[in-house]
Amino acid sequence: MRRTLVVIAFFVLLFGIWEALVRMKIWSPVLVPSPLSVASYLWGALKDGTLVRATVVTVRRLLIGYVLGLLFGLPLGLLTARFKFCEDTLGVISLAFQTLPSVCWVPLALLWFGQTEAAMLFVVIMGTLWSVVIATDNGVRTVPPIYARAARTMGSKRLHTWIKVIVPASLPFIVSGMKQGWAFAWRSLMAAEIYVTILSGFGLGYLLQAGRELQAMDQVIGIMLVIIVIGVLADKILFSPWERFLYRRWGTAKD
Repeated sequence: MRRTLVVIAFFVLLFGIWEALVRMKIWSPVLVPSPLSVASYLWGALKDGTLVRATVVTVRRLLIGYVLGLLFGLPLGLLTARFKFCEDTLGVISLAFQTLPSVCWVPLALLWFGQTEAAMLFVVIMGTLWSVVIATDNGVRTVPPIYARAARTMGSKRLHTWIKVIVPASLPFIVSGMKQGWAFAWRSLMAAEIYVTILSGFGLGYLLQAGRELQAMDQVIGIMLVIIVIGVLADKILFSPWERFLYRRWGTAKD
């Protein structure tokens, strides 16, 4: 309870400083709106349904693309960790594409798929896939070799050792990679929604771009805050509990 109160007090202080700086008129209110102005925009967008519709569209795209990225990335990561040939080929490709900024996939997606949902999903998958492959590969390689040797002395065979020992022991690292993939998926989707305009639904990225074009900084900052809140909630609700459980399960919890 005390930690919660401290966190709330910190953010209240932060918004108070923001409001004070705006009232000092150091910057133009067109460039730096007050917290009350941002809150007013968010409340209006919430009441007329714009914010809810955009959030639903964005989260739906994110979840579909992210899940597809996991479905491809996890098996590829296991292959690169298991076979030398895959490490020298898929591993190198994954590392190369991981260094490529997500926005670079947008022109390619537009040329291949046009202004469609497929273009959005392609960018999200590319943003997720390579980080998951690398994290899975690193997670498997981090497992102490003694685990596999101990399993083999007790009669475990290759496939059984992988399914029952190697993969479960690497799960904490794989989940960390999944969390990183989620962050990359977010960034990829925002880039796609800013540049790809489709009639099937306008997401948060579109509202962000519209605010920039209209020079409505209250809208820009408001949508940025919504994106941040969704990202934090995803981490706290989806990934952090799972990470804590797995670290406790394998005896690596810090506490």
